[in-house]
Amino acid sequence: MLTNISNVLRTCAQRNGAAAVVSARTYSDFTTQATFEIKKCDVFKLDEAPATQVVMTRDEGLQYYRTMQTMRRMELKADQLYKQKIIRGFCHLYDGQEACAVGIEASINLKDHLITAYRAHGYTLTRGGTVKEIMAELTGRRGGIAKGKGGSMHMYCKNFYGGNGIVGAQVPLGAGVALACKYKGTDELCVCLYGDGAANQGQIFETYNMAALWKLPLIFICENNRYGMGTSVERAAASTDYFKRGEFIPGLRVDGMDILCVREATRFAADHCRSGKGPILMELQTYRYHGHSMSDPGVSYRTREEIQEVRSKSDPISLLKDRLLSNNMASVEELKEIDVEVRKEIEDAAQFATTDPEPPLDELCNHIFSNSPPVEVRGTNPWTKLKSLS
Repeated sequence: MLTNISNVLRTCAQRNGAAAVVSARTYSDFTTQATFEIKKCDVFKLDEAPATQVVMTRDEGLQYYRTMQTMRRMELKADQLYKQKIIRGFCHLYDGQEACAVGIEASINLKDHLITAYRAHGYTLTRGGTVKEIMAELTGRRGGIAKGKGGSMHMYCKNFYGGNGIVGAQVPLGAGVALACKYKGTDELCVCLYGDGAANQGQIFETYNMAALWKLPLIFICENNRYGMGTSVERAAASTDYFKRGEFIPGLRVDGMDILCVREATRFAADHCRSGKGPILMELQTYRYHGHSMSDPGVSYRTREEIQEVRSKSDPISLLKDRLLSNNMASVEELKEIDVEVRKEIEDAAQFATTDPEPPLDELCNHIFSNSPPVEVRGTNPWTKLKSLS
């Protein structure tokens, strides 16, 4: 997914005389790694906490920057296509929350498992989906990651069990995945995400209980973006300390706008699960720039000034960019070149997503099973001639 930066600079220099100045700066001119002081996590039922002094390498920083910019631009393009009525139906955008997905992914393996709710485009990307597949899925095309049959809320790839449209329903499913990890004796874990709006669901508390009893390798993550649909957390929950909701499960409250905070907290949580201590609960304090979905303008229950204040003070991409530049880990020109490449990738994906054919009708009921069912199952394909065996 990531382009080698040296090749980028070389190509840039060949294409543009001004860019040759950029390529003159070699890797030795940049700081290869730096130490950063990050915000301390609030902890619950834990004797230790994630580190507050962390190291980030230049390569890591550039990778994080590219991935977060890709997410941001992809969502802004989805907003545009929806307003043009090219994307239809439900569509929940993730811009503003990029540090959550990228930070989590930086601390787990692709062999680990992840399941989330319907704000799923970002996680589809970090789990291995391509921008082209995601955009084509949004427009319902054959080249989509779910063959054009899932749309915004139902995207899947290997070890990613998708966006799920029923509020909170993915949480017990995630516990089932974690139970499978334990049953098989692997060193894998499951990350199970839900929003603050789902946090009062009874099935979540039932899952806390089962996961704690069975010591499942499960990281519960509440992405607290401050509003469940149009209701603020203060109006929806008697206690907004979501990281303490597990009661008998240890918890962390994390700055979800800082990728390094998310990365270190997830690393701490993953080590906890892999050591056999059972589940852990993380609350990521984040913010969404768009409304709950594309049908929600997002400014009837909050002000434009509030959104702008978050953008100006806590934007996850701007925060990472400032760190890279102020510590001589990248140049302005280098980051601009990444921005140009990302925008081209998004435009190419959008072109594909608007020209790729829609899936044919006879594909509608295929892929109900991950592979061919061992026996003929009546009704899985309505175009199959049914036979009576009686």
